[in-house]
Amino acid sequence: MNLGLNSDRLRHQMVARLKQKGITDTRVLAAMLAVPRHIFVDQGLASRAYEDAALPIGFSQTISQPWIISRMLSIVCEDRNPQKVLEIGTGCGYQAAVMAHLFPVVYSIERIKGLYDMAREHLRDLRLVSKVSLTFGDGMLGLPAYAPFDAIVIAAAGLEIPGVLLHQLSVGGRLIAPEGTSNQRLVLIERTGEASWDRSELEAVRFVPLRSGTQS
Repeated sequence: MNLGLNSDRLRHQMVARLKQKGITDTRVLAAMLAVPRHIFVDQGLASRAYEDAALPIGFSQTISQPWIISRMLSIVCEDRNPQKVLEIGTGCGYQAAVMAHLFPVVYSIERIKGLYDMAREHLRDLRLVSKVSLTFGDGMLGLPAYAPFDAIVIAAAGLEIPGVLLHQLSVGGRLIAPEGTSNQRLVLIERTGEASWDRSELEAVRFVPLRSGTQS
């Protein structure tokens, strides 16, 4: 199968499945349709790129399944139009590319140097480097110099969400993240005031662990 010729059709099929699974935000669906997922995975896995599955990207990390990415982005977009967003865990750069089609300003942090380099190359190939500000660093610290953010999306699961990230949300901003170890749940936190946050627990999920520090 020549994915270069078939990827557009396969992406339409992927988006149709997302609609069937309850994703209704047309902005998110359009962003998912715009990004060629097959370029973000190893060539040997390219034929599976448009399945609703997480796939390995090296360094014991994965590219998240399309449904969970669209679900998390739909939640932070619901009833609002975030302008400046932060992603924790760039990975291969796929979700950052989708976010670049959704939000005017995107920041993303990756702690593994090999993945940071991979993501930068992928975003360069798609001419999205100017739309996504990538940082090699410890995502658990966030980017205080660029805060506050209208939304923060965390692509790895920790025992609890770092408090420093909650303080980098703007008032009214939303943070979405998996939380837990063996039993993980998606958690939505909305900042309601200078020192107040609302928390909601959503469905069960499975993500790689959230870790501190960097890995060269």
